[in-house]
Amino acid sequence: MSRLSVLDKDQLTPEFAELAEKAEATGHATVFQVLGHRPDMFHNYFQFYYPAHDSGSVAPVIKELARLKIAQLNNCFT
Repeated sequence: MSRLSVLDKDQLTPEFAELAEKAEATGHATVFQVLGHRPDMFHNYFQFYYPAHDSGSVAPVIKELARLKIAQLNNCFT
């Protein structure tokens, strides 16, 4: 399985550095530090992800719990 390195915050684009800074409060800054390898690709992904995550018939908290369980099963700690 491929693994991406966690970038230092000074290696991130200003947008991803800001996202990482905001995510530090919840302990999820490393997500943006990894996604920072391809900010162009993930900018478009976020336009899809957040509306899909925050709406629909399944509550966002249930979607998040499923996402965390999948990550745990795949030994993904970002």
